[in-house]
Amino acid sequence: MAASKQTQVIHGGTQILPSSFYIRQVLFLLAAAVLFLGLSWHDRLDFWITGQWYQVETHSFPMKDNAWLELINHKLLKFSIIASAVVALFWGIYRKNPRLIVAMILLGIGTAVVGILKASSIHSCPWSLSEFGGQAAYLHLFESVSSGVNPGPGKCFPGGHSSCGFAVMALFFLFYPERPKLAWCCWWLGIFLGMVMGYGQVMRGAHFLSHNLWAGWWVWLSQLVCYWLVERITLWRK
Repeated sequence: MAASKQTQVIHGGTQILPSSFYIRQVLFLLAAAVLFLGLSWHDRLDFWITGQWYQVETHSFPMKDNAWLELINHKLLKFSIIASAVVALFWGIYRKNPRLIVAMILLGIGTAVVGILKASSIHSCPWSLSEFGGQAAYLHLFESVSSGVNPGPGKCFPGGHSSCGFAVMALFFLFYPERPKLAWCCWWLGIFLGMVMGYGQVMRGAHFLSHNLWAGWWVWLSQLVCYWLVERITLWRK
């Protein structure tokens, strides 16, 4: 499919997407942010879902050390995505394919942004909270640590593991707009992988659902912003 009239393709196939595309994405992200803020603040859904995997009698998450969740969800899926991205990046460099290179860089940027946010977070994982057998206090999204309150180890928001799956959304920029259906399939594949990988962590007591939803939000936002910056640099060099 040829590129749309509103889309410029310059400098080795770099796509310059129309402003209407970014407007739609900004509106989508704003709507998602409102929804996720509500879910994070009114946290009954988070606690209810996590509670399904918590055993009150033993004060523990029975699936925490589940071999299949640890091997397939926590290791195999993550390492497969990382290895595939690295191979694709070097293949793009070898073939001098800027679109493939940019897509793989965006994939890495998405996870890096979530990793930075997670490393500076004061929010602890469910398995560390007093409500689930731990000792840490639960904190709302924008709540600060009060005197005498033990926030625990923190570093649990947003969901780092799920961000690796969500990062696959970067493939969207590899195929859009020449193959828009494939591009959106890749976007949905990223959503699916992120939610599957994230829910595996919910089952283990490692994250709340909202942690993973916010991970996806930050990944897509960072990828959009970075691709837009690539476009600006490309136009400036032109």
